[in-house]
Amino acid sequence: MKNSRLASFRVGGQTRFGLVTEAGIVDLTGRFPGLQEAVAAGALEALVAEAQGRAPDHVAADVTFLPPLASPGKILCVGVNYPDRNAEYKDGQAAPERPSLFIRFPQSFVGHGENLIRPPESHQLDYEGEIALVIGKPGRRIAREAAYDHVAALTLCNEGTIRDWVRHAKFNVTQGKNWDRSGALGPWLVPFRSADQLDDIALTTRVNGEVRQEDRTSRMIYDFRYIISYVSTFCRLEPGDILVCGTPTGAGARLDPPRWLQPGDVVEVEAEGIGILRNGVEDEVC
Repeated sequence: MKNSRLASFRVGGQTRFGLVTEAGIVDLTGRFPGLQEAVAAGALEALVAEAQGRAPDHVAADVTFLPPLASPGKILCVGVNYPDRNAEYKDGQAAPERPSLFIRFPQSFVGHGENLIRPPESHQLDYEGEIALVIGKPGRRIAREAAYDHVAALTLCNEGTIRDWVRHAKFNVTQGKNWDRSGALGPWLVPFRSADQLDDIALTTRVNGEVRQEDRTSRMIYDFRYIISYVSTFCRLEPGDILVCGTPTGAGARLDPPRWLQPGDVVEVEAEGIGILRNGVEDEVC
């Protein structure tokens, strides 16, 4: 079955959601206030079924895509999760036994098609293409073999980072990871149906059409099942929580010389079966 795509968007001054098809968007607003509530109700597949056979209500070019979930409870991100990414640090250390984690705030993300914002305080805006899991079923201390039972949907993330600000302190990266509108989520939710949607798919990031990052999820140091199990050990996962699962080698900071994003650049994050998250770049107007 072809993967379905459920998106949040703004049109005519209203925030709505619907099923994205090749012909346009079937508006499904009404049963739930938004996709976040639909995730909590376990209703994504029911929404897909409801849209079948209906004519589109909107042309995709006429809407403004939003991050799929309006206010996720937790956004937890995994750092250094591909073998070559660990080698980029050139510290001689093997990949650690357990993952590095940090949080992001919802206001640090824009939707598909919107511009990432480069702040005046630093021009070291960087890209990180990643796959994100949306939790649909609550759980604590989730067993690895049951991990996928807790996934409602998949989406993409450009985990945009202000690089010099991640070095403002010794033990954290929060400052560089949470600039308003510095990253992106979307363009939609793809309901999770089977392991082959995740276990070995290609993840690619392009800047102005040039491939900068490229790897497969089968090479991740900490796989998706492990991430869910590990995170749920110390905190209860709830419907609508988002786990951003790590980026391959090739971010701008690791090139020689570094190549930061500039106004007018276009960044595309693509994963098999999920789609393409595309964003421009502009300077913040203060």
